[in-house]
Amino acid sequence: MIMTAIITVIGAYLLGSINFAVIFTKCFTNSDVRDFGSGNAGTTNVMRVGGFLPGALTFVCDILKGFFACYIGKLMFEYISSNSAAVYAVPIYGAYLCGVACILGHIFPIFFDFKGGKGVAVSVGIYLVCSPIAILVGLIIFAISFFASKIVSLSSLVATVVVVILSLILYNTSALFFPQAVLSVIMGIIIIAKHSENIKRLLSGEEKRLSVKRR
Repeated sequence: MIMTAIITVIGAYLLGSINFAVIFTKCFTNSDVRDFGSGNAGTTNVMRVGGFLPGALTFVCDILKGFFACYIGKLMFEYISSNSAAVYAVPIYGAYLCGVACILGHIFPIFFDFKGGKGVAVSVGIYLVCSPIAILVGLIIFAISFFASKIVSLSSLVATVVVVILSLILYNTSALFFPQAVLSVIMGIIIIAKHSENIKRLLSGEEKRLSVKRR
């Protein structure tokens, strides 16, 4: 059964490695989004390079791949738990482990030269499975911050911190709290680390507001 768990996590990484930013920009503009703008293979840069439609498709598909990676992980660990005495096979552990694997696949995609996005949209899908209340609050916080600033990176960072903190608060009485807390914090750290250049620009007042290319 341990091999089933390992294969499930590897599958989540491979699913994360399907980079829709590169795919949709190639389809709509016949170019690689990583060659333009910030060089990031994510929703914001797709909108700047290709326009609203490919950006929206990227955002939705990234959410879906995060959701399905975690949901399948949860189901597979539930299956392992019901068919063995494996103490590690707790469904929520499978969801979080596959979430981390999916984010790593998105950021370092094996199919796209290990050069991917920052994991924000993917994390929305992940937390819809792992901590839906936290992500719904986080989306509201993102919307408020973006409405006020028009800066995606700032709004993403604020929302990420809120979601991670809420995911810890909501499960602090659970016997399964510690593993969930560790994996949730790891995902938060990964996303914040990928925004290091954005943080520098925010501190220097040089971060750009979102402008969508009109096609």
